[in-house]
Amino acid sequence: MHVLDGIDLDIRKGEMLAIVGASGVGKSTLLHMLGALDRPTSGKVYFGDVDVFGLDNGRTARFRNERVGFVFQFHHLLPEFSALENVMMPALIRRIGREQAAESASKILCDVGLGKRLLHRPGELSGGEQQRVAVARALMLNPDVVLADEPTGNLDAHTGEAIHDLLCGINKQKGITFIIVTHNDKLALRADRVLRMAEGKLTPER
Repeated sequence: MHVLDGIDLDIRKGEMLAIVGASGVGKSTLLHMLGALDRPTSGKVYFGDVDVFGLDNGRTARFRNERVGFVFQFHHLLPEFSALENVMMPALIRRIGREQAAESASKILCDVGLGKRLLHRPGELSGGEQQRVAVARALMLNPDVVLADEPTGNLDAHTGEAIHDLLCGINKQKGITFIIVTHNDKLALRADRVLRMAEGKLTPER
């Protein structure tokens, strides 16, 4: 049995796409393949005219670092580093200088409403603030697409709604493509397009 079965998906630049469905149907697997975290056993993933899995390992890693931002249900912040340092990480991996990285990270954190929390470590931040840091980190290198896997699944309703507003605002203001896996009907309804996954296939819902 295939987790994903004959999926043919085109994603438009700048759109917000929501993927919904029951737990365990392959939504996260699809997202990981789109972001080159997992390799499909067959089929291809194209980013523009680039066959992502036709790249060598080094270029695939560079693609993930430079072109794709990731936001997960759990923020995966490094507890020993400040919010600023966590957001700087993708830039440092890309060998951007610390001063330039810090300046860019500071601006992005201000954009997501954390301008006064730059030097706080994750343990000193609320759950919503930690997820805002994770969103800022995903935006650090100005990616073409952000892949978000249940980005509000670990938050209370009020905090989750604030993260919805943040993601939708970034999508509209910056034109970054968002592909969001979610169980949250309110977030899905705010997307430009909604696809439902069942039995390894995607069908349009809206």
